[in-house]
Amino acid sequence: MQMTRPRWQFFALWVSAWAFLSSLWCVTSARRLGATFDEPVYLTEGLQRWRSGSTAGLMKLGTMPLPVDVQTLPLYLWERWHGTPIDPVADFHKVLPWARAATLLFWWLLLVHAWLAARWLGGPWAGALAVAFLACEPCLASHAALATTDIAVAACLLALAYHFRANRDGRWWRRVAWPGLWFGLAVLAKASGLVFGGLCLLVLEGERCGWWRKQRFEIADCRLQIEKVNLQSQIFNLKSSLWDLFQIGLLGMVLVFVYCGSDWEPQRSFVAWAHGLPKGSSKAILVWLAKHLRIFSNAGEGLVRQVTHNLRGHGSYLLGQSDRRALWYYFPVALSIKLTVPLLLAPVVLAVLNWRRRNGQPWYGNGPLLCALVLLLFSLTCRVQIGVRFMFPLIALAVVGLSAVLVRTIHAADSVWGRQTLAVATLACLAWTASSAVAVWPNGMCYVNPLWGGTADGYRLVSEANYDWGQGLKELARWQRKHPGGELTLWYFGTDPALRTLPVRTMPLQTLTIQSAQDVLHHLRGQRVAVSTTLVYGCILAPSQQYVQAVLHARRPVARTTTFLIYDFTNETNARRAEPAAQASY
Repeated sequence: MQMTRPRWQFFALWVSAWAFLSSLWCVTSARRLGATFDEPVYLTEGLQRWRSGSTAGLMKLGTMPLPVDVQTLPLYLWERWHGTPIDPVADFHKVLPWARAATLLFWWLLLVHAWLAARWLGGPWAGALAVAFLACEPCLASHAALATTDIAVAACLLALAYHFRANRDGRWWRRVAWPGLWFGLAVLAKASGLVFGGLCLLVLEGERCGWWRKQRFEIADCRLQIEKVNLQSQIFNLKSSLWDLFQIGLLGMVLVFVYCGSDWEPQRSFVAWAHGLPKGSSKAILVWLAKHLRIFSNAGEGLVRQVTHNLRGHGSYLLGQSDRRALWYYFPVALSIKLTVPLLLAPVVLAVLNWRRRNGQPWYGNGPLLCALVLLLFSLTCRVQIGVRFMFPLIALAVVGLSAVLVRTIHAADSVWGRQTLAVATLACLAWTASSAVAVWPNGMCYVNPLWGGTADGYRLVSEANYDWGQGLKELARWQRKHPGGELTLWYFGTDPALRTLPVRTMPLQTLTIQSAQDVLHHLRGQRVAVSTTLVYGCILAPSQQYVQAVLHARRPVARTTTFLIYDFTNETNARRAEPAAQASY
């Protein structure tokens, strides 16, 4: 199967087909899922932002406004058209599908730029493969079905990388201004765009200029003169590159601060801190400055909050290990759990195939792969570990780079048989990835690859946005209708407003005074209890949670939904038998 060059209409149809099929997957799954942890506050603050024009609510959360603005704009326009304000609690599940559908704009942006970047790097077939593999990746597609920010930043960062690298030889508007716009959009999509975007720009420019490559000169008589001229040229090129990067960063940040605006008010925390200083002339100066520095709220507040959040950590859970701050190996291991097998094996297989082959130098000068590698190394320093969603830019860049390498490897095969074998294997891997997405629908967020045991028991390995992000109330309600049998007690991880309408009794066990397994059993005896998997297998943030987890780990659930485990404590005999085992766990 030799790869020919079809007309542009074929590739237009290819990209459109994958965009349509993946969008259909997203829209249909979005209607089956309840609200995730972040979506209620995003919709509430987004509507308030359109009504008031202020981003203060989002900045206090450390959330950049661009995705939220796009997702809530249709809702705000509906409000203005009908003259009736939307209640973000009572009307939440009526408007949530529309907000989620708006995320598809960023999803299409991601797929289009994956096509452009991979085509620029490896030809039209590389672009076709990049679009297909990205569209089928369950963890990406599942978040494209949500009104959150992670797909938006991946799309903007991939666009930044493509436009920056493709326009490096253009005039100022294309070389600096256009990438500056995309850098600003990446930061407006998510605060991590500031760091990830800066790293990608440095890596791509270093790859282009060969900052880390040694130069060889073969003219012995003129060696010294040539090396001197080359050194001067390198210094000039370095200054020019750094000046361009500085301008891109400056233009992007100007866009960020202008877009976010300001309420022109003093910062309350700054005023309180100044008043708490010991008496003296410096206190008087700082108090005056705090009261008169009326530039808040602005983009800087949101960025600082995210930086401090990362320094502070969030609490992490992986492979049964929990840490109140972070696990240094979290993202590499979590990626190996959440990504499909073909994508995980592709770097290894391609490295082996190209170990001795230098035809076309498929690994050399692959900027997206270098960016993905740098982001993977940087992930070891990231302390907010609540899902591989933070590494979506890494995944997108890796798929683009690997697609280009794959196509070059096929073209460089020594025989027709070798090219046909590689092409058929590629199609088989694509079918494998697509079947994984179909099989896990509508719970793509819960996907765990077969190398780690599959999706069914994946909650034992990962939690929060990697499995149970609070999205399971709709499925639990369907389970209740099929299994009536008295009142259900609920210990729930999430913020879904639908909780108010469910026929359940909520019990926030993490807030109760529990000092032993006996206390847990005292609260649960005589009840059927549905517990979010993130609370049973997740980071321990409250002292009482460890005792609850011990009791639940010692007891087998009588039923389950995707993200809820249902326990039966109505049988006193079983409860007493579970008590010694639970106590022995701690």
